[in-house]
Amino acid sequence: MNMRFHTAFRPCRLAVLCAALTLGGCALPLTHPGASVDLPLTWSEATANARLDVELDTQWWRGFHSGELEQLVEQSLAGSPDLAVATERVLQAEIATRSAGATLFPTVNLNLNTGLSGTNGAGIATTRSEASSASLGVSYEIDVWGSNIARLQGSRATLAATRYDYEATRLSLVAGVSSAYAQVLAQRARLTIARENLAIAERLFAIVEARYRNGAASALDVSRQRSTVLSQRDAIVPLETTERQLLRALAILVGSVPQGFDVKADTLALAIPEPGMVLPAELLLRRPDLAAAEARLQAADADIAVARAALFPLKLNLGISSALSSGEFGLVGLSNPLNTANLTVSLLQSIFDGGRLRGAVETTESQRRASVETYRKTILTALKEVEDAIATVERGRIQEATQQAIKAEAERALRLSELRYREGSDTLSTLLDAQRSLFSVQDTLVQQRLTRINAAVDLYKALGGGWQLSQTDVSATTPQ
Repeated sequence: MNMRFHTAFRPCRLAVLCAALTLGGCALPLTHPGASVDLPLTWSEATANARLDVELDTQWWRGFHSGELEQLVEQSLAGSPDLAVATERVLQAEIATRSAGATLFPTVNLNLNTGLSGTNGAGIATTRSEASSASLGVSYEIDVWGSNIARLQGSRATLAATRYDYEATRLSLVAGVSSAYAQVLAQRARLTIARENLAIAERLFAIVEARYRNGAASALDVSRQRSTVLSQRDAIVPLETTERQLLRALAILVGSVPQGFDVKADTLALAIPEPGMVLPAELLLRRPDLAAAEARLQAADADIAVARAALFPLKLNLGISSALSSGEFGLVGLSNPLNTANLTVSLLQSIFDGGRLRGAVETTESQRRASVETYRKTILTALKEVEDAIATVERGRIQEATQQAIKAEAERALRLSELRYREGSDTLSTLLDAQRSLFSVQDTLVQQRLTRINAAVDLYKALGGGWQLSQTDVSATTPQ
């Protein structure tokens, strides 16, 4: 339906337009029931002396008391490719939100034209014409059912989700750098133990050879100890290879070239912090991945509102244009201009679509139900991660203390066995068993220390690393 006016609008038409504009400011209500999860009151793995309901340090990695680790974390935050990708996704979401907001405003177009035309031919009189025109057009889609507003709300929720994804990526990056750095130091500690055990094996081999020359040991004893020395020497090679691989993996995390990358520390001399724990009910506000999942639920609500709005029977577009035209050349000096104005009102009604629009609504509703279950699973996984980390931290402390006592006894047993072998009271088999036991205990102790460090890192990460959902973040995605 097109109507053209060259005079004043009639009052009834003005009333219709005002009513349509008023309806354009209304949006369909967005509901967000969320996922139903019964959160526990406390953690089942927490001990009686656990510190609950405390604030976590946002720079928790400083608790390991390693200046080199702090430098690596800062380097990763500045140069990690993963964090750079997450940043670009936030920028893309911001652009999409601005584009969605632009649909709430009218579109203004200015068109300027000027030109000359003429004809000339044999036996034909030369003709020449000049024309200039300037037109200004304004078009606006009246958001009768609030689909544009719902689309804007969905874009804002998606933007919030990408920002939370950035925080989750940042937390995972810091945790990854901390764990990778601890793995490098643990591997170097294992290398040191292997080299010390090789030195012990070589010293014992010299003792066996001396006893063999004096007739107190057999050739079999010499062969067995030589085999032990060769085995200890061969065990060092894969440990060195793994250390270089771990260094290259750490280089990737911090955004450095793997070739030539190195760290200075060579022992696992990291302090193990004891983070406090927030209550389970607060976990929803402490983890950015949970906040991102909830924001995507709000975006799914907006998608449903947009799909439902398409079912309603009216789409109203308003267009206003004004033009000046003249038969003279040049836009600056339009002489004898002809002034025209147009008002266009377009009504669009879908008569038959084969169920396409209804199918779109059902699809978005199904997608939201899937998002609810994804959100619920994310919550359950978060609860599990915290419980696992708490258990590993507590049991790792007990196991390391026990392993320290075992190591002291293994060292004592090796000294006594070596002394008794020198005196001829023990066989070589007893001495070899004592040496193997000490090596195994020392290696296990290093790995146990690494387990405790990784457990502390995992606990910080599972609790959100000190991140907290602010009231500004909540209000930014709440439908108005």
